[in-house]
Amino acid sequence: MPFDTAFFVEPLIKSVVLVLGLTAGFAYLTLFERRILARLQVRIGPNRAGPGGILQPIADAVKLIFKEELIPSAADKLVFVLAPIITVVPALIVLGVVPFGPTVTIFGRSVRLALADLNVGVLYILSITSISIYGIVLAGWASNNKYAMLGGIRSSAQMVSYELALGLAWVGPILLANSMSLEKIVEAQRPLWFFVLQPVGVLIFFIAALAEVNRAPFDMPEAEQELTAGYHVEYSGMKFALFFMAEYIKMIAVCVIGATLFFGGYLGPFVDRLPWLGPFYLLLKVVALLFVMVWVRATLPRIRYDRLMAFGWKVLMPLALANVVVTAVVLVVIG
Repeated sequence: MPFDTAFFVEPLIKSVVLVLGLTAGFAYLTLFERRILARLQVRIGPNRAGPGGILQPIADAVKLIFKEELIPSAADKLVFVLAPIITVVPALIVLGVVPFGPTVTIFGRSVRLALADLNVGVLYILSITSISIYGIVLAGWASNNKYAMLGGIRSSAQMVSYELALGLAWVGPILLANSMSLEKIVEAQRPLWFFVLQPVGVLIFFIAALAEVNRAPFDMPEAEQELTAGYHVEYSGMKFALFFMAEYIKMIAVCVIGATLFFGGYLGPFVDRLPWLGPFYLLLKVVALLFVMVWVRATLPRIRYDRLMAFGWKVLMPLALANVVVTAVVLVVIG
């Protein structure tokens, strides 16, 4: 039986492109956020490193690489080092089942613009996103610092609470497409994008996603005036950078997932005739959702932690359950 190199080479190339794309996206998302915040708050923003501040992410990376890395003497050193890695790895692999475009032809070979098409892709994403909670809890525990520990507990409680509503928000598109495959969910949106049929689901998804990635106004675990920066208070240098790398990559990931579930993914005008437009359309939708995330940060103040938890359990969770029930009943009635 001949050895098929393409069977190994193609997934390897896709994996490298995906990881490098997310890493570069994280770097320039920081610049994107700072420039947008500056415009919304009538400030200048970064403009010193390179033309228009374009090299600011590189300057930040160089600064963090050369910063001294400290490990508290009473910390559990192995877990302290592993915690940032456990947090960032799930963020890098969560998009492995997302279709970035239709099938295209490269050098006469048909190539799917997705690393894998699982028939339970939604379950894969939910399971992978749950792993990063361990990294945050372990970071707080391994630091042997009461503020870090409280920050880790806060963050894990928040992520678990809002993850339930986030998962229920995904049930609507699953029911409408009658599949957990993200490829089939995208194809089911050819007549009409699901955000039209699931406006409540989109709202729940966006609010829960903000809380899931610890973004304002739900960024209590990192609030300096709350717990001196929370679970990463003892981290410095590149270990500190890994936590924020995970946060920004998860921002990109939830926007890609949101665009795929509710806004047609790679679908757009002429994508059937020009399939390379698919990734471009998906990128436009992701940038638009990222802009809204930054806009929310610039607009809304941080809310109190007890109100955050009450909102998740008393408002968002019942609303998500009601949305699932209504969607199921309507589909049964009209089906």
